[in-house]
Amino acid sequence: MIQIRKFEVNPLGENCYVVWDDSCEGIIIDCGAWGEQEEEQIARFVADNGIQLRYALQTHMHFDHILGLHFLRKTYGLSPYCHASEQQVYDFAPTMMRDWFNMPPADPLVPVGGYLTDGQELTFGHTTLRVLHTPGHSPGSLSFYLPDDHLLFSGDTLFHGSVGRTDLPGGSMQQMTESLRTKVLTLPSEVVVYPGHGPSTTIGDERLYNPYL
Repeated sequence: MIQIRKFEVNPLGENCYVVWDDSCEGIIIDCGAWGEQEEEQIARFVADNGIQLRYALQTHMHFDHILGLHFLRKTYGLSPYCHASEQQVYDFAPTMMRDWFNMPPADPLVPVGGYLTDGQELTFGHTTLRVLHTPGHSPGSLSFYLPDDHLLFSGDTLFHGSVGRTDLPGGSMQQMTESLRTKVLTLPSEVVVYPGHGPSTTIGDERLYNPYL
């Protein structure tokens, strides 16, 4: 049985997820933890629940989703996995932090541990996760689908009542529309969606009520 713990972190209210099953193997998605207090909260939860983190997965590499990568590397020896198209976004993240948000970047960036591809499957414990390439918010945006558990981690592609912005460097409204039409909205209505910001929702509710779809 899958369990999920959401941590709302950093000044932009980014959702970091720890996901694990009854084997106690798990993953962490979009660790944007900022500062010792947020890092310690995650570390304490992982330790108290005996979770063995196997992967650090990134839906995309905008700075608010990567602030905790040094913490993951130092604490668990994990390097981030993302789509190859996000490398340029990742390389630009310190500039965005400094110039757009006046936040001192952590330097140097943690090296990427590997690149994920559309349709690739990963396993942790008894669980299979499928990688969906859903560009639009950024060139290499990914969503992570757990078909047996009817769960989707959508990053900044789909939100409750909204969709991701496409006006940042590398964003594309055309790609966003195509990703939503062919990859996200084709999933079963009962799939629960855990986005990169804000509350969870379902595919069915977004089909019915999301004014952007």
